[in-house]
Amino acid sequence: MSFFSNLHAHKSVRATTRSCRTIAPMIAHLRGTLLAKHPNQAIVETHGVGYDVTISVPTFSEMPAAGSEVALHIHTHVREDALSLYGFLRLAEKHLFEKLLTVSGIGPKLAITILSGMPADEMVTAIRGGDLARLTRIPGIGKKTAERMVLELRDKLPATTGAGEVAAVQASPVEEDVISALVNLGYQRAAAEKALLAARGTRQSAGTGGKTFDALFREALGTLSK
Repeated sequence: MSFFSNLHAHKSVRATTRSCRTIAPMIAHLRGTLLAKHPNQAIVETHGVGYDVTISVPTFSEMPAAGSEVALHIHTHVREDALSLYGFLRLAEKHLFEKLLTVSGIGPKLAITILSGMPADEMVTAIRGGDLARLTRIPGIGKKTAERMVLELRDKLPATTGAGEVAAVQASPVEEDVISALVNLGYQRAAAEKALLAARGTRQSAGTGGKTFDALFREALGTLSK
């Protein structure tokens, strides 16, 4: 093989390597056995593979005991030299985490620290209200970072719902699928969640047993169509 052929082959390999770096498996959800949990870490086994997931203190506090089944919403953070998983029991917390990542100077580690320093609904209220004093009480957040959070997120965060509503919406995978289906149809997530809560209340008051996707979806869609 000539020198130029060798050079061309080498360039092809480098190009292929660069392409492979940009194609990484995006894990969005994990369901499996909780092998271990710590205030900032959980190990979840799925199909014989143990995933090391970084978690916030609120997620740790609500997790079941080791050995139980657990489901986590996952944000996959990809860098050239690492692939890290960040997990949340509540979808709303994951969404807030991803909003924090859009703020200048806030990376995933600081975002987890921020979420561990204040309940998500209180943080949203503080950001929307421009409450810098409250935000700077979070460990790792100085005045400049708090100002950027308010400036860059104030108009991007929806008004908080009650904690009970958030917990109810996230109670089962079937309900999460219903919300996703409604959002895919073009409805806002907040509206989809409220419609699901209404559908869930209707089914409970009627004494219905197991909840199916089809029934919940039809009832929620009916509420949105009124």
